[in-house]
Amino acid sequence: MGWAAAMAAVAAVICAAAVARGEVVNEFGGGASFIFGDSLVDAGNNNYIPSLSKANMTPNGIDFAASGGMPTGRFTNGRTIADIIGEMLGQADYSPPFLAPNTTGGAILNGVNYASGGAGILNATGKIFVNRIGMDLQVDYFNITRKQLDDLLGRDRAKEFLRRKAIFSVTVGSNDFLNNYLMPVLSTGTRISESPDSFLNDLIFHLRDQLTRLYTLDARKFVVANVGPLGCIPYQKTINRVGEDECVKLPNQLAAQYNARLRELLIELNGNLPGARFCLANVYDLVMELIINYPNYGFQTASVACCGNGGSYDGLVPCGPTTSMCDARDKHVFWDPYHPSEAANVLLAKYIVDGDSKYISPMNLRKLFSL
Repeated sequence: MGWAAAMAAVAAVICAAAVARGEVVNEFGGGASFIFGDSLVDAGNNNYIPSLSKANMTPNGIDFAASGGMPTGRFTNGRTIADIIGEMLGQADYSPPFLAPNTTGGAILNGVNYASGGAGILNATGKIFVNRIGMDLQVDYFNITRKQLDDLLGRDRAKEFLRRKAIFSVTVGSNDFLNNYLMPVLSTGTRISESPDSFLNDLIFHLRDQLTRLYTLDARKFVVANVGPLGCIPYQKTINRVGEDECVKLPNQLAAQYNARLRELLIELNGNLPGARFCLANVYDLVMELIINYPNYGFQTASVACCGNGGSYDGLVPCGPTTSMCDARDKHVFWDPYHPSEAANVLLAKYIVDGDSKYISPMNLRKLFSL
């Protein structure tokens, strides 16, 4: 081989290596969201299990552009807060549901969604729905994805990918109150035998274990949402028959107590787990701001569900083909008796991605992602 040919061969090798590196940069470039939680962020996992908690029926998804307005299993009229955050951070596509058959190969480089309607921190939570994927099982499922990433990228690149460019979002806890501790039928035993403090201890103990397990699997950048003002959702307002400008006290008190403990837990984990960054998304105060000052944000109501039936706030019957639906979907804070509308999700996501320490601390997601 002549000198020129040898140089050309070397150049070709260098070029190929650069292209390979470029592919890694591209894989890493848009980042990835690994999403854990409940129906606030479920992207369709419950479509694949026999569960009473499902949203794969009209008019759910009516404003979800990616599906042409067809239901996907998202519990809202459009995008979830997790979808919007992924978009804002430059993710190439939405994180697909873990249980979807096409969530394999390169698709997992956008991240994966493990969230499940009815899920909680505790395995007993959500029994009323028969089946749901609780947090323990969601972490088990991520362990499967973790092995797939090693196969896809190689061990070192997979670790780098997860530690540098993946955000782990955890939106869970609401069902532990709504469909466990506060449930009159299923959990009277739980409530009588367990004080609020003891129940909160249980939640924090299990969540610490779940977050630590994710850390051992190379998760480093976390955003954990606190529990919103449960006493202000149309369902709670309807069953407790409170006025339009009132919220139910007990659920909000329990949420606030849990949120204080969650803040302490994340400070503890930031101190104890080297290299980890845990950000707290203050969803409680964010949603309260929308509920109290809803006209300032262009909404017409923060108490009546857009899609649902029953009582003063259409808060008893979940959204489905036979329930009534409002005309101005973007003027309602709540899509159904439990979940925010896409319009509300857009506002919540903006504050979490680019907001100040009142709503996201110790840094916002834009900063967390750039580290």
